[in-house]
Amino acid sequence: MNGIDLKISPSTDWRSMSPDERKRALFKKQKDLLDTFLSHGAIDQRQYKKSLTCMAEKMGMQLSEEEQNF
Repeated sequence: MNGIDLKISPSTDWRSMSPDERKRALFKKQKDLLDTFLSHGAIDQRQYKKSLTCMAEKMGMQLSEEEQNF
């Protein structure tokens, strides 16, 4: 995610964020959800990688090398 560390909480004021910041924050929230699914066995690594890659592609995000080689 291009080394961006966003702190997202329920109280995050989305209105004060730029469109790019909102897109990155949404991507992070969705990735965190995929991470949770994987850690609880709801999806396997193949599905995780497929979902993450597809989501990044659709949102125009670049995955880090680590994320690409998961």
